[in-house]
This record gives sequence, structure tokens and C-alpha cells, in this order.
Amino acid sequence: MKITDVKTHLLMPMEGHCWLFVQVLTDEGTYGIGECTNYGTNPALITGIESIVKPLIIGEDPFKIEEIWQRIFHAYSSSNSRGFISQLISGVDIALWDIKGKVLGVPIFELLGGKVRDKVPLYTHVQDQTPTQSGFLIDGMPQSTTPSIDDMVEAAKLTMKDGFEAIKTDPFPHDYKLESPEYSGTNSLEHLNDKSLKKSIDWMEALRETVGNDFEVLVDAHGRFDVASAIRAANSISHLNLVWFEEPCHAANHQALEQVRNNTDVPLCVGERHFTRWDYNTILENGLVDYVMPDVAWCGGISELRRIASMAEVYYTRVSPHDALGPIAIAAGFQACMAIPNLYRQECIHTWFPVFEKIITPALDVREGFMYPNNKPGIGFDLKWDEIEKFRVDPEDPLTRRRWYRGGQKAD
Repeated sequence: MKITDVKTHLLMPMEGHCWLFVQVLTDEGTYGIGECTNYGTNPALITGIESIVKPLIIGEDPFKIEEIWQRIFHAYSSSNSRGFISQLISGVDIALWDIKGKVLGVPIFELLGGKVRDKVPLYTHVQDQTPTQSGFLIDGMPQSTTPSIDDMVEAAKLTMKDGFEAIKTDPFPHDYKLESPEYSGTNSLEHLNDKSLKKSIDWMEALRETVGNDFEVLVDAHGRFDVASAIRAANSISHLNLVWFEEPCHAANHQALEQVRNNTDVPLCVGERHFTRWDYNTILENGLVDYVMPDVAWCGGISELRRIASMAEVYYTRVSPHDALGPIAIAAGFQACMAIPNLYRQECIHTWFPVFEKIITPALDVREGFMYPNNKPGIGFDLKWDEIEKFRVDPEDPLTRRRWYRGGQKAD
């Protein structure tokens, strides 16, 4: 069996959220589906699949997953294979695992050593005070205005009713950004002033009061703050018994993270902006966090997510895969989570599940805050090929890019 082609499919079933799927085809008719969505760089990733990936893998045996992974990674080491290159690898790697599982007739988790659990626990999102970050839907539409505390409380109640036992939110407002409709979304260094901090505390105290003391609450700062603000923010809500404080400062400087670590008792989590095991090595060796959250569509695919999880296990650190992308990414992360012993929970945005059902088959089996395996071979899902054409979009259309990635471009 040989790889004969690699295709990309950019779909937008939900306004402002384009998901990039990678299809690897073989001469025996079997194909695999992967995903490497990145809302800011989808057009570049499509070009990368054509110009970087295809020349290296056409004609190769799709079962040689590790060799293909290493070939792409090292071929572009002079450009730093972590980040853009690892995202390209992710889409292909997931698709290759899908092919192997289909040919052998087993789910991918069986190829990773077999399942260590019968179902995967999830955590989900409630609205953020940051409308440009919130992935929450109301009546199937993404929200672009700052919700009130009452809005958030009602959403939390509905989430609990759906059976979830863990919620994440970004409680830190972008006050100065919200005053400017022309804000481009640059994730620049932010300082948390007294007014914003008070809003954040009120937001979190209302959430904790709503869900009760036994419910798991997580906080995400999206890597926005200077060190002083990150420490102050974490300590101001430490009384609310958080599972973690995520990305308190920018991912590029481990010393900054260490300063936060040394000045708060709140558990920390990082990982969505870290790529491959080499980005995790120093973090784990120095005990800078309590949880890591690699993204299967960015870090290097199922192969690399599994390796990062094994590294974290050595340091008794739990893994919780990041996921704010499309349905194939969450399906791939799920396959790995079934076989990862040191799992905390898998991330999801549960209000997106009805949107996923427009383009994949079968639907994800999510009940009472858990995802269950369907035991189909490979990744367990396929695109609805008869339906996807209505969602296909031009990667150069500014409308396909989320607001904070458009810069000066205006969507028509």
C-alpha cells in the first residue's frame, strides 16, 4: 500500500470558525482523515501541506507512521520544526493512524496499547468575559458581545444539567479592547488594573456559588498577562478552589512562568502553545506546572501527544488535551485519551457538538460529561462527503478568519 495523494478540506459550518481537515489517500482505496486547524494560519497550512508535506510522503507506505513523522520534522529543523511544521505533521499523523486502524480493523486506541478506561471524562466552557475568546454558542450562533454575570450563571446551570462536572472560563475582561471596535486582537502584554480585577473576582465568585463547592472550576488567562498581573490574578481567586490557572503569562519565557509558580499556591497549567516533547522538557523537569495540555492538532499528532503524556507521567503530572478546534481533532484526542493513564480530562466546547454533526458521521457519543468509544476502526469518524461542499470556503476570504486574526482586513 502506498500514499497517492494528500488533500485539504477547509470547511466553515459555524461563522468565523474554519476547520482544516487533511485527507491522506492510498492506492488501495483506503484513506485517513486528520486535522491541523489553526484559525490564524489555515491558508499557510494549506500551502504547507502542498509544498512541504506532499513531496516527502507521496509513494510512501502509510503504515510507517514514525518514519514519516521523523522525516518531516527533521527535514525542516533549520526552520524550527516546532509550531508551524508540527501542525502540518499533526494533520498527516492523525490521518495515518486512521488508515492503520481502518486496515487492521481496530480503533486507534487499540494500537496505542489498548484502553485504560471505558469512557473519557470531559470539561467544557462557560462564557468568558472576553468575547473575542469565547467559543460559546447561543441558538447556534457564536457570541461576540461580553455576557453579563447573569448570562454566565444561566449557562453554567444548563451545563450542569447536561451532566458536566467541570467548567473553564476566562474571567478577565479586555476593557480597553472592548472600547475599540477596530481592535485587531494582538495578544500583547496586558496589565490587570483594579477595576478589571474586581470584575474578575465577581465573575468567579458568582460561578462558584452557582456550581457549588464540589464542582471543578478552571480558569484560563490565554497567556495575556505580565508576571505581576498573573500573580495578582491567581492569588485574588485562590480562595475559590480552582483546578488550575491556565497560561498565566506568555508561553515564550519559562522564567516568567517560574516566577508565577513561586508566588502562588494555585495549580498551574500550560501547553496549547507548546509544540512537541522538546517544548515540554524544561517545564516538566523544573516542575513549573501541575497539568499540561498539548493539542493533538498542533503538537505533532497522536504520535507526539502520546509521547508527551508519557514524559508527563514520569513527573506524575496529569495531561488534559487542549481542544477548541473541529470534530476530527477532538476525535483524535479522544483516541489517545483512552490509552493515556495520567489523564485528567479532555477539553471540549459542548455547545459545538450539534455543529459537528453537520459534517461528521456518526455523531460523537457524549453523555453526562463523558465521551464514549463507538469502537469503529481508525479514528471512528468520517466526513459527510455529500454535505461538506456546502461548507467549503476560500482560504483567502477574510471572513474565514476569526476577528482577532484579520488585522486591518474587513470581511465582506
